[in-house]
Amino acid sequence: MRVLNFSAGPSTLPLEVLNEAKDELLSYKNNGYSIMEISHRTKIFEEVHFGAMEDVKKLYALNDDYEILFLQGGASLQFAMVPMNLNMGGVCEYANTGVWTKKAIKEAKILEVNLNIAASSENDNFSYIPDVKFNDESDYAYICSNNTIYGTQYTSYPKTKAPLVVDASSDFFSKKIDFSNVALFYGGTQKNAGISGLACVIIRKDMLERSSTKKLPSMLKYSVHSENQSLFNTPPSFAIYMFALEMKWLLRQGGLDKINEQNEKKAKMLYECIDNSEGFYSGFAKKEDRSLMNVSFKTKNADLDALFVKEAEQNSMIGLKGHRLLGGLRASIYNAISLDNVKTLCDFMNEFKLKHS
Repeated sequence: MRVLNFSAGPSTLPLEVLNEAKDELLSYKNNGYSIMEISHRTKIFEEVHFGAMEDVKKLYALNDDYEILFLQGGASLQFAMVPMNLNMGGVCEYANTGVWTKKAIKEAKILEVNLNIAASSENDNFSYIPDVKFNDESDYAYICSNNTIYGTQYTSYPKTKAPLVVDASSDFFSKKIDFSNVALFYGGTQKNAGISGLACVIIRKDMLERSSTKKLPSMLKYSVHSENQSLFNTPPSFAIYMFALEMKWLLRQGGLDKINEQNEKKAKMLYECIDNSEGFYSGFAKKEDRSLMNVSFKTKNADLDALFVKEAEQNSMIGLKGHRLLGGLRASIYNAISLDNVKTLCDFMNEFKLKHS
């Protein structure tokens, strides 16, 4: 029996995708070998690799101004690669909305980038998305679109003439976005787009021109990976294969607009369960900035929170313990979590409230 997995990442995968991978694990397309066992230079793997890139473009309706890169090092390596490749000696600006932007800022400081914090919500423990006005002349403007720990999310991206960089790790492929001023859009794939071990970077081609001028190790240059179509070195082939399966699954669901409709319904159901609990449960994020992906909340005290996690596990629901920095509880309701799954969680929450009020 499979449990309901509300973990923040690595997170639950669509059962359809898991079954597909299971069926092909020993013999990919009846060729007698696993996709993990063949060279990344073969036509068989290249079909998976380049097919996945094309599906990314379909899902986000990207034009030829953008390229897709598959990189290793997870999203965390991008904290350093972004300033390494895109800093042109001017000011690089960041909106600080939580742990992941703080980590990105730390890496930029190590690289001695001329850095400005254009906005921050740290004054209220990152419970909201701050208004931000980036300088149009900055080398780039950096945001994290969704904050897994605190449960906040941008409803729309800031408008600026400066190239916008978006860490979208935890709301990757959850909705269509406006790419009009997005220069670089990236994320680790272990939440909404497959398994850990792969970062997908969507980069505007003029940013590759910046990268090509840099004196950097080859593995750290976007331009090198672009020139080699993300095959400069041996790629994380199984992670790319799983990513490709998930892209096909998203297309079969009707694309990102349909996925977003479901995500909005799921989040509405769960937040209503919290808000209608007469104070037994309380959310963390300001209501106008609540995430559709990560719902951070708590009961009346830490002991009840711990009991909630324990009883949830006894009812075949895992991953509901809040992050250690925030405490409380968290339900990550990514694409693969269904509306029925969320209803099951809400039913449990209502029963737990009745039992422990």
